[in-house]
Amino acid sequence: MINAAIFDMDGLLVDSEPHWRAMERVVFATVGLHLTDDECKQTTGLPIPEVIRYWFERAPWTEEAAAGKTQQDLADAITDGVHERIATLAEPMPGALETLQFFASRGIPTAIASASPMSLIEVVVDRLGIRDMLTLWHSATLEARNKPAPDVYLGTARKLGVLPANCITFEDSGNGLKSAYAAGMLTVAVPAEFEYGDPKFAIADHVIPSLTAFSVEIFDTLQAK
Repeated sequence: MINAAIFDMDGLLVDSEPHWRAMERVVFATVGLHLTDDECKQTTGLPIPEVIRYWFERAPWTEEAAAGKTQQDLADAITDGVHERIATLAEPMPGALETLQFFASRGIPTAIASASPMSLIEVVVDRLGIRDMLTLWHSATLEARNKPAPDVYLGTARKLGVLPANCITFEDSGNGLKSAYAAGMLTVAVPAEFEYGDPKFAIADHVIPSLTAFSVEIFDTLQAK
């Protein structure tokens, strides 16, 4: 029985990934690291502090290039820039509003479980105008571990008052999918086009190319599991 629907946010409900990549390129350039858009896609789904560590391990910048900026400073600069861009530019992903409404109209509680900070979740909720379609939203930054650990999904289920096994989740990234899967929830993977078909999504109960492909038939199939 599906008693709640939990959604990732970035790249799943809101078309924010291009904004994250744009800010990563701008901020990393300040320390002499010039990344392409495709290179930034390698870290899709990772929390920003891990993105910073990922690139520092592979292409470490010097203290001189950093000019006193710490890795946390870089992470904050990226996040602050994304806040501004999303507040004015971001649009919902195809099918996002309709899928939220699908569950809301059936009286099934809906929630966001995101690796992003709560401040950014609030920006997205207001930008997309989805406050009335959501029961609550929760950030992995408030848990002991971020995705791919299951903490944010388990915490969201706990806040909703439902068992993890009775939750259906929607994720677009491999790390996010691992998080929901480890929490013991039903999983629907919605990979981006550039990684659709990647075997890392094989653990999902169902894989669709877009939320526009979600249907009553898929819901009923997962409901019966």
